[in-house]
Amino acid sequence: MDTLIIAKLDLFRRELEKFVVFTDEEWLIFSGYVKILNLKKRAHFAQEGKVCDQIAFILNGSVRYYYIKDGEEITSYFSFEREFTSSYNSFLTRQPSNNYVQALEDTQLLALDYADVQKMYADPILAYKMERFGRLVAEFYLICYDERVTSFVTQTPEERYLKLLENGREILQRIPQHYIATFLGITPVSLSRIRRRMLKSA
Repeated sequence: MDTLIIAKLDLFRRELEKFVVFTDEEWLIFSGYVKILNLKKRAHFAQEGKVCDQIAFILNGSVRYYYIKDGEEITSYFSFEREFTSSYNSFLTRQPSNNYVQALEDTQLLALDYADVQKMYADPILAYKMERFGRLVAEFYLICYDERVTSFVTQTPEERYLKLLENGREILQRIPQHYIATFLGITPVSLSRIRRRMLKSA
């Protein structure tokens, strides 16, 4: 196997240890199902109306999650390097997705197909670890959703922007401002005002 691919898989294995630790035997089986996927900027990983067949780990790049309402795109979330991405509800339920997942820039992912995940659930060597992995990833998505809803109830747009800054200003520079504005639930003009106020108070 190519040394670069091995390095990418090793990174994936280390990050997965937040959820589950694989033995070498288990990892050999698991990694055999992993696919490398390259998305060009603006390409879609998931689309509304289609079943999402993959969950993926972002090696390089970033994605945004968005809906279309009354002909307008509304950004709901972002994911960056070393994070998972999927239209996870669709992935689990096998129902058409109600949102889009789009690459913000050229993005490389390590992906698992739904059918292959089911095979690993049925594998006597991997079954226990995969059950744990599936549960913890589902909990991760639930926590993210809860935090998103709570922020809209308890925080002002400026507070939500400050929270986004915790990911790092260099990350925000990679995201078009109108996407950030819809993510915060405000107009680009309002976002500009928030940024000006923050610059003055800095």
